Amino acid sequence: MPTPIPSRAPVPAAGVPAVEITHGPRSTNQIALTFHGAGDPAIARQLLGVFAAARVHVTVMGVGTWLSGNPAVAREIAAAGHELGNHTFQHLDINSLDPATARSEIIRCRDVLRSLVGSGGLLFRPSQTQHASRDVLGLAGAAGYRTCLSYDVDSLDYTDPGAAAVRANVAQARAGSIVSLHFGHPGTVAAMPAILRDLSARGLRPVTASRLLAG
Repeated sequence: MPTPIPSRAPVPAAGVPAVEITHGPRSTNQIALTFHGAGDPAIARQLLGVFAAARVHVTVMGVGTWLSGNPAVAREIAAAGHELGNHTFQHLDINSLDPATARSEIIRCRDVLRSLVGSGGLLFRPSQTQHASRDVLGLAGAAGYRTCLSYDVDSLDYTDPGAAAVRANVAQARAGSIVSLHFGHPGTVAAMPAILRDLSARGLRPVTASRLLAG
């Protein structure tokens, strides 16, 4: 069954910053595969086909410009039971932006998500960095996000190291891990069936990040 996605992100109390999370509970058999949502939509659809065949669900942190340019793909992601989150509007170096521009990057992506799938999502991920600054955490909280999603395993697939290297990097994942991956890279597609087999052989089950963090 598709993973249920709440229709609306809970709004934090005024002035409460988002909390950065790098991994989920280590006592679980679950992990989260999280994807930078951008790049060639044909490659995104290939990955969606792999996930459908394996009956797993992932989290896609969508870049606003990509989402607005590929609305059908965004809706396909949500309709298949995957989770969509906010990865800023233009994927700029958000920690280096002035507060007004950083706020706009978060708000604009949130609003694109709402217009396409009815929700801004539960999760925010800062762009061009693994860790958000204190100011960015505050802006994310003000925009309605309680969780800033980081990760503890980087596949490095965006460097196009080849499928074998991507698979080896993801093999570092353990119970509760949040793995960073990317749409738009053929090596990720080539590696994904083997990655999913490896995880299954180790007794690890991919779920959406929100489900992982729910415990």
